[in-house]
Amino acid sequence: EIRLVESGGGLVEAGGSLRLSCLASGFTFSNTDMAWFRQPPGKRLMWVSTIRVNPGDATYADDVKGRFTASRDNANNTLYLQMNNLVPKDTATYYCAMSGSGGVSRGQGTEVTVSP
Repeated sequence: EIRLVESGGGLVEAGGSLRLSCLASGFTFSNTDMAWFRQPPGKRLMWVSTIRVNPGDATYADDVKGRFTASRDNANNTLYLQMNNLVPKDTATYYCAMSGSGGVSRGQGTEVTVSP
């Protein structure tokens, strides 16, 4: 069974930082491209970042580029999202996700709230 468990969310002031984690199990993490998505309150789900099997190969949405950094620890099946210089528009539930033979799987999400 594929499991993705996000953690690390919370309340932070604008300009602050948070580091999200996603612990993966049930598939070969080291051979799987991973992604982060977010869903602001009342809005649709939006792509944030994709990090490929090669840990140095990551892409980002324009509104987080230069502030967010995705990384992965293949030895511990963990995905990270370092978020710096947070702004109120970053307030959302953040999800990690993967696409496998059974379709797209994502975790339960972790909430991030950025106060002005």
